[in-house]
Amino acid sequence: MTNTKNNIIAFQGELGANGDLACRAVRSDMQTLPCHTFEDTFAAVNEGKAKYLLIPIDNTVAGRVADIHHLLPESGLHIIGEHFQRVEHHLLVVKGTQLEELTHVHSHVHALNQCKIAIQDYGLEPMVHVDTAAAAREISERGERAHAAIASELAGEIYGLDSLRANIEDADHNTTRFLLMAQEPIPVLADDNDLITSFVFRVRNVSAALYKALGGFATNGVNMLKLESYLVGGGFIAAQFYAEVEGHPQNSSVRMAMEELEFFTHEVRFLGVYPRNSARDIINKNNIG
Repeated sequence: MTNTKNNIIAFQGELGANGDLACRAVRSDMQTLPCHTFEDTFAAVNEGKAKYLLIPIDNTVAGRVADIHHLLPESGLHIIGEHFQRVEHHLLVVKGTQLEELTHVHSHVHALNQCKIAIQDYGLEPMVHVDTAAAAREISERGERAHAAIASELAGEIYGLDSLRANIEDADHNTTRFLLMAQEPIPVLADDNDLITSFVFRVRNVSAALYKALGGFATNGVNMLKLESYLVGGGFIAAQFYAEVEGHPQNSSVRMAMEELEFFTHEVRFLGVYPRNSARDIINKNNIG
């Protein structure tokens, strides 16, 4: 396969990370490009090194991914899709290693926290790494049978490790939601069904501004899928909101809701209009309890 921008999709992490796994699921026809940081991942698309990027935004266990909401508005890129990746943690070891030989386990802090029961049951000492795949690579390079890594099955295949135990995560619903982004938006019609509109906004500094700004979504029957706030400007006063709603901005109900929102806000910036992934409903149905 020719190594050009048009067949490359970027992700944060090393080869074998869950982001790499997600990229291969979303675009199996493309080469994956590992990036050191989230900033590097956005830069890869902006600088023409990759056509797409896939970035994590939420996890059903760990919650929202830090830093992403700050980076999205300034990236200049457009959200063109969403992907839900089931997280399956494997206990990876140097080939031939038995469970009773292990004393330590290495992984990203979130992966370690998501496998607490198994780590305790196996009597292992957790060691924090910057990335699950990086932990797997280091275990492979060190070749010490007392040390294991928690990472994906793909990481085990890439770095020549055995999967001693599969699916050791505590929660069987462990799923990460990724956003697919590109330099240009995708063409979607206002009357297309199952669309999501993502945007950010800041409310005016007046009493009950957020309540009033969001009232239009309720009165116009627009379903808000997500609303999160985060501080901006280096202080504790100014908050920016990241929101996702069902529908297209040109739908009459969404348009009227957005007009009311804009009346009470400093700025509304659209980040993307894209198809709703049907996996969202399956995940929600399976985890209602």
